[in-house]
Amino acid sequence: MHLTGAWILLICAVLGTATMLLLLHLTQLGILMHEHIRDRPRRRLFLASVSFFLTFLGARLLVLAILHNIGPFGWVVVGGRHIHHLVWGILILLVVGYAWLVEVGEETTPTSIFVSRLISIMYGVGAALTLDEFALWLNLRNVYASPEGRESIDAVLLFGGLLAIAAWGAPFLKALVNRQR
Repeated sequence: MHLTGAWILLICAVLGTATMLLLLHLTQLGILMHEHIRDRPRRRLFLASVSFFLTFLGARLLVLAILHNIGPFGWVVVGGRHIHHLVWGILILLVVGYAWLVEVGEETTPTSIFVSRLISIMYGVGAALTLDEFALWLNLRNVYASPEGRESIDAVLLFGGLLAIAAWGAPFLKALVNRQR
């Protein structure tokens, strides 16, 4: 069976999102994060940063597998046109933006907190899929796999993702490490 890159990314994004939500919703890990990242916007930024990093890393690995013919993966082609994953990222960002405009997930109920976390994770996924192809929309041509479009962007975004995770989640990560001792 030939799985397109879009299906693999979608499956990974859904599984990653579900895993993050299950690990945080009404669990000790979620309570620990809530206690140590007291500010709600910081919790959202932390979750968005984690999902951004994981999605960006997954997209890079998938594209490398496609470019080097590793596994059963391939490009998404509809009617002879290659559909880049930045399209899916933009669509996700539009949905998230609309959800924030209508203030979804702004209450303090468990359901609202769950939705707030989901929207934060979706934002990170959408941003990663969009920014992963930054060179494409910057150059208005497909330089995705060329040196012109890759090395510096990969390094900066991966480092930035890790830095953001550490910055927004420092109190939580510190409490998590201390708890395991």
